[in-house]
Formats: sequence, C-alpha cells, structure tokens
Amino acid sequence: MAIDTDWALGELKHFIGLASRPRVKTAFRTKGDDAELIASAQVVEQILDRVFPRWHHRVVGLGSLSDYWARHREAAQRAVVTLEREAEIREKLGDNAPQISASTFHPWAWEGASSLWQSGHFREAVTAAARKINAEAQNKLERRDLSEIKLFQEALSANAPAVGRPRLRIVPDDGSDTYKSTQRGVMAFAEGCFAAIRNPNSHEDSLPELPEAEALEQLAALSLLARWIDSAAVESTS
Repeated sequence: MAIDTDWALGELKHFIGLASRPRVKTAFRTKGDDAELIASAQVVEQILDRVFPRWHHRVVGLGSLSDYWARHREAAQRAVVTLEREAEIREKLGDNAPQISASTFHPWAWEGASSLWQSGHFREAVTAAARKINAEAQNKLERRDLSEIKLFQEALSANAPAVGRPRLRIVPDDGSDTYKSTQRGVMAFAEGCFAAIRNPNSHEDSLPELPEAEALEQLAALSLLARWIDSAAVESTS
C-alpha cells in the first residue's frame, strides 16, 4: 500500500516541532518533553524507514548521545523534503522512471529481510528472505523432507499429486497451454532464484557486500516468487 503522504508529513512536522530547541539563557532543551518525544518518535521512526532508507546510519548513527533528538530531527527534516519535493527533483534531474519500495514486497520477502537490510547487510538480508520463502512453502505443503530447489521442482511438477507429495498449481489445471507454460515457467523461476540468488549469497563471509541496488533487484525477484507460491492452490490426494 502506498504511503499516506499528508498523514506522514503531519507526523514528521509535529515531531520536528517537539524536537526543536529554543535557547533558554545558556542552555538548550527541546520544546517537547521526553515522554512526548518518545511517543512521537515511535511513529516517526517507522515513517523514516519507508521514506529515508537506512536513516539511522546516515544521520542518527553519527554524533553523541546528547544530540540524539537533534539527529532524529534532521532525519525527519530530510524526510519532509523527500515527500514534498520528490516528484519535482526526479523531474528536474531527468529521472522520472518508476521506483520500487521494499516495503511493498510480499511479506515473506521483506519481513524476513528488513532488520538486516536496515543495518546494511544486504547479502544476508536477501539470504534471509530466501530462507523465509522456503520455510513458508514447506509449511504450505506440510513437507520437511525436501527444501529449496528440490522442493519447488516437486511441488510445481505437472504430474498428478501422490501420497505425501502435494502439488502447487499457480493457475487452475485445465490442461491448457497457458497452464502448462505458467507451471513450467514458475518452476524454472524458482530454480533460478535459489540457484543464482540464494546459493551464492549463502557464502556471504567470502564475498563482498552486494550493492544496495543489486540486492533490491534480487529481493524483488524473491518477492515475485513468494506471491506466486502464496497464492497457489495446493492439490493433494486427500
């Protein structure tokens, strides 16, 4: 779901007001007290996660604890500018292409990856997403004897289900060429995701960190696989 821009701007600006620091003689204090700031920050931090990716490391991760709310305020100010002027900036800089947000990915992909992603561990985040999708597919099929490539090869087989071997049907099995090509295509896609994305990334200790843009593309591929698997019908002998 797209972000509610008006609501987000209201929350950000409210926090910025609370975190501003008027001069009182020679000391500084925020306009809002700690309780007000903490309550507002609980919402604002979630907005920042959506609007200003890795904000905690780019702004709040720097400086001393005494500047904690000031650094939060700076992140919120940057997010306000992003929301208010993003379309203008993209148009003026000549990049008005569609964009994707990881927060809109299928939950199996993003929820498995989000905490690692926010800390900049992109390769590990992609690996975690693949593991989550594998686990959810096992749960859906009630199978623990197979995993990853072998699991999807068998689950997406065009063969009829057998005892202990249910199938996943991406579209209804009406015997048409569309059904056959869709089933075959998703099986090949799943094999590719685990052979070319999950398996190489599992060796993160011996590989350089993935560039963020490349990791996002990989996560998008896994999200698409997750949507197909989640929406597929289970066909069994029972």
